Amino acid sequence: MPYYTRAEINKGVLDNRHLEIAWAVDPVALFFLQIQGSGRLNLEDGRVIRIGYANQNGREYTAIGRLLVDKGVIEKGHATMAGIVEWLHNHPDQAPSIMESNKSYVFFRELKETGPLGALSVPVTSQISLAVDPSYTPLGAPVFLMLDSKHGGNAAFANGLWIAQDKGGAIKGANRFDSYWGYGDKAEHIAGGLASHGSAWLLLPKGVAAGLGSGKNGKAQRETKISAGSGEGNKSA
Repeated sequence: MPYYTRAEINKGVLDNRHLEIAWAVDPVALFFLQIQGSGRLNLEDGRVIRIGYANQNGREYTAIGRLLVDKGVIEKGHATMAGIVEWLHNHPDQAPSIMESNKSYVFFRELKETGPLGALSVPVTSQISLAVDPSYTPLGAPVFLMLDSKHGGNAAFANGLWIAQDKGGAIKGANRFDSYWGYGDKAEHIAGGLASHGSAWLLLPKGVAAGLGSGKNGKAQRETKISAGSGEGNKSA
C-alpha cells in the first residue's frame, strides 16, 4: 500500500522514530539527492558517508521541471537540473509546495560497497551504466545511443555503448533512458545539461530479438528520450 507522501513526511509524520541518517542543510539538495538515488554526505566533523537507495514510498513520481514549465515560470530550455535548482533557491516561499507536488519520497541506507548499487545489486559505473524500464529493456543488455545534439548541449557525450544496469521511478516506457556520470563537478555539469532525444539500439541475441516484435515491446520504434544522472546515483531529474 502507498506510504506517507512527501508533504506528510516533511511535516513530521515520521518524527521521533530515530530513522534519520543525517540532517540536510539544503532541502533542495536533499530533493535532488532523492531523484539521483544515491550520493555522498559531507558531515560537519569532516567525515564523508555514502548513502544509497533503500526503498520508496510507493507514490507516483512527478517531474517538477515540467510542472514549472507548465506554470510558465521557467522556459522549457532552462528546465535543466541547474535551472530548476536556481529557481527553487530564488523562490524559497514557493519551493516547498513545488517540491511536494512530487509525492514520491526515497529512503536511504548507508553504503559500504565500492559504488552505488544498481538494480542488479552490483555497483554502477560512470559513463557505462544506464537506467531503463525493465519491462521493455532487459537488465544487463547493451544499448547503443545516438543523440541529436540540437536538443541538448551535452548530448554528444552520451553517444556510444551503455549497459542497462539500473531502473528508477521516473524511467518509464520503451523510449526513456538515464545515463550515469559518477561523482563530482564535471559529472554534475554533464548530467545536469543532458536531456536529449535520439535513437537507442538494443543489442540482443537473434533468438531473443525475434520475439520482441509484438505487444508492448513493439512500441520501441518511437522517439527516444535520454537524460542523465550524477552525484552518486543515476535517477532522472
